[in-house]
Amino acid sequence: MIDQNTKIEKKRISILGCGWLGFPLAQRLLTDDISSQVKGSTTSADKIEKFKQSGIEGFLLKLDPEISGNEVEIKSFFDCDTLIISIPPKLSKNEADFHPRQIQSVIDHIKNAPIIEILYVSSTSIYPDLNRIVIESDVVSPEQSPSPAMVEAENLLINLRGDRQVSILRHGGLLGYNRIPGKYIKGQKELTTGSIPVNYIHRDDSVGIIISILEKGIANETFNIVAPLHPTRKEIYIKSCAQFGWEAPTFAEQNIQTDFKMISAEKLNSFYEYDFKFPDPLLFYYEE
Repeated sequence: MIDQNTKIEKKRISILGCGWLGFPLAQRLLTDDISSQVKGSTTSADKIEKFKQSGIEGFLLKLDPEISGNEVEIKSFFDCDTLIISIPPKLSKNEADFHPRQIQSVIDHIKNAPIIEILYVSSTSIYPDLNRIVIESDVVSPEQSPSPAMVEAENLLINLRGDRQVSILRHGGLLGYNRIPGKYIKGQKELTTGSIPVNYIHRDDSVGIIISILEKGIANETFNIVAPLHPTRKEIYIKSCAQFGWEAPTFAEQNIQTDFKMISAEKLNSFYEYDFKFPDPLLFYYEE
């Protein structure tokens, strides 16, 4: 259920991890009537001036795994209505609890802040290859997932529900602009994964979906954030290599059975009826 109390009002929004996704999201929020203030964190001092020039209030914060930085700045960063967590999880087998510890440190600060809304950018990598269409309820506990630490992090935030509105946004492969799938496999030979359906989302749609959720009201729910169409890897690789003049990979002729998952975005559509800008990954916009 969408919380009607969180629908369009001027929000003070902080983005923890103002990087490849977070920065364009912050820029979009600055042009949207929903925000009165936009703050962004980075681990790179060089980006603070870039943020300032864009109208984003920049904060130099690190999570190793506890949040570190200037104490006054940390308090100021968490002094907001809405917190968007968009940090790439460090999922090392040697430190399996690293990302949950990062999130627990964030939660410790949330509890002492006026934050009422939380959006957590998670990943569809939490799903095992079930050889079928996959929905949100297929993974709710760490033992169901090949990435148990990420599910543990999700659940730590879910436990805040009741006092706060918390949406978990499980993103497919984030692509667009300079993230081009053909770039990573050009010229490779005899690939055996060409028949696997992709679960991608264009960055513009990710930003658009997050804006839509903030405008229409945050639901205490978990959503898959993927484009509704699922062409095969072979189709995607050949198309993007041709677009940029790269040598296309070749694919094994024999029919090799490969495990897969096809992520459903139906739940998101049932709540928000979002109109995808790029519903077909074969038509994603890229630029070198």
